[in-house]
Amino acid sequence: MNPQGEATIRKPDEVRINREIREREVRLIAADGSQVGVVSIEEALRRAEESQMDLVEVAPEAKPPVCKIYDYKKVVYEKKKKLKESRKKTSVQQLKEVKMRVAIDVHDRDMKLKHAREFLEHGDKVKFTVVFRGREITKPELGDKLVEAIRVKLADIGEIETPSTRLGKQISLIMARRKDWKPATPAKPQ
Repeated sequence: MNPQGEATIRKPDEVRINREIREREVRLIAADGSQVGVVSIEEALRRAEESQMDLVEVAPEAKPPVCKIYDYKKVVYEKKKKLKESRKKTSVQQLKEVKMRVAIDVHDRDMKLKHAREFLEHGDKVKFTVVFRGREITKPELGDKLVEAIRVKLADIGEIETPSTRLGKQISLIMARRKDWKPATPAKPQ
């Protein structure tokens, strides 16, 4: 409760330390983990200062609240360090899009597939969008042929995650890198 008698809302990760603890008595746990028992807040603060550590409220909802003596800044530092390490190990996967027309030239198609291969090697997913323009929509077999060419050209590195779907004047499919794919090792110079 705050001085006006109103209940304060605390964040779950917010902890009271040292003089922020407003109770008269606390159940004290020493720095070595042994139970000291119920002592006055002054006695608990004195013991924490003697050991050059902090008095930290670990169970504020208990009656009396449970407090422990330990180096609070060191614990916060270690938590931040662990969080930073866990973020380093995660990789962000993006969805890249490659658009092609049905009447695309073979060279242009190969260039777009080369870019798609680079995206897959990097670990990103690739969404292929085949677009029909004008009367090309009357020949859907051309779109199916192009989708099959994409699948065959990238079969060694990618697998289809979402099969091709036709929506209006577009065919789209999503490819992801194969789980068993290994990057080619460069040849050693002799």
